[in-house]
Amino acid sequence: MPTKILHLITDLNTGGAEISLYRLLAHMDRDRFESQVVSLVPVGQVGEKIRDLGIPVRSLDLKAGRPTLYALFRLTGWLCRERPSILQTWLYHADLLGILAAKAGGVRRVAWNIRNSEMDFSRYRQLSKIVVGACARLSGWPQVVISNSQAGQEFHARLGYHPRRWAIIPNGIDLQVFHPDPQTRLDVRKELEVDPGAILIGQVARYDPMKGQIIFLKAAGQLTRAGVDAHFVMVGQGVSYENPTLAEVIRDEALDGRVLLLGLREDMARIYAALDILTSPSSGEGFPNVIAEAMACGVTCVATDVGDSALLVGETGRIVPPGAPAALAAAWQELISAGRLKRRELGEAARRRVAERFSLEKTIAAYQDLYDELLARSAKGKAV
Repeated sequence: MPTKILHLITDLNTGGAEISLYRLLAHMDRDRFESQVVSLVPVGQVGEKIRDLGIPVRSLDLKAGRPTLYALFRLTGWLCRERPSILQTWLYHADLLGILAAKAGGVRRVAWNIRNSEMDFSRYRQLSKIVVGACARLSGWPQVVISNSQAGQEFHARLGYHPRRWAIIPNGIDLQVFHPDPQTRLDVRKELEVDPGAILIGQVARYDPMKGQIIFLKAAGQLTRAGVDAHFVMVGQGVSYENPTLAEVIRDEALDGRVLLLGLREDMARIYAALDILTSPSSGEGFPNVIAEAMACGVTCVATDVGDSALLVGETGRIVPPGAPAALAAAWQELISAGRLKRRELGEAARRRVAERFSLEKTIAAYQDLYDELLARSAKGKAV
């Protein structure tokens, strides 16, 4: 009989944690593991993709991820009926609700999954701070707390997390999906009406203060005013011309005609292929998928020194301080001045680095081994 695992996640819209869960479920050994998924809020795009894998997906239908007593009772009832061997939770609200329901429902093996390495709580609702504080106090209850980065573990330890055990499992990248593609580079640039020889710098992230879209645009303005002929593309949920904040900054920085706002896209491997430089200007990250994906596509990256970004990029790109548009623009200018051949060399080294350290196969194996170990430890404890 395969081991039954119930995955509880805050939401199933497009995001790093959600995509990581999808990739895990798509590649786990189904002879060994039987999975199902519960979302706190109504099922989003990634949830539908998981359903397409033939994996059951349900929702607690909460608003804005706010845990309620009704949701706790409902989830507890599901756990009592399904009796999963392991409850794997993803993100803070799911971690909190999941551990309480597990206690009430008799699920003895719980794994939390945390993804951040920094959070400026002043930018988030008070509820988020309360939930994270509660998680810190209860962090000794789950059998293991998984972080996708060393920086994330250290950050949460400073917040007061004190788990029985830490496990670091980086996000895995599918090298068959994300790879260099010269023809796609030309095709996408034609679709976007960007000249094949133009410098194209991109950012991929949902619209969020932590993700640094404003920093990106201010750096783009500085680079343009320095006389560098570059174009910019921004992708992600909420990153559109209807976003009044982005529209205002584009006007203020005199970037009209140089910035493409594409919103949410499902063809990210194609977008990466079109880029010369991928940028992550975030003020907080754990293990940023977008950097690793772009690297796998042979794109050199400029990232802020948050989370494990520096560990991920290594010598294949550039690392700058967060919140510093001038430093970001200077790093872009350095890579542009280095020339196309140098950027290609860095991109090839970036792909090799991902293949050696952050492949999807390594990540899937790490999760499966951890789940087997949780079962073995529990069985041993029972025997004693």
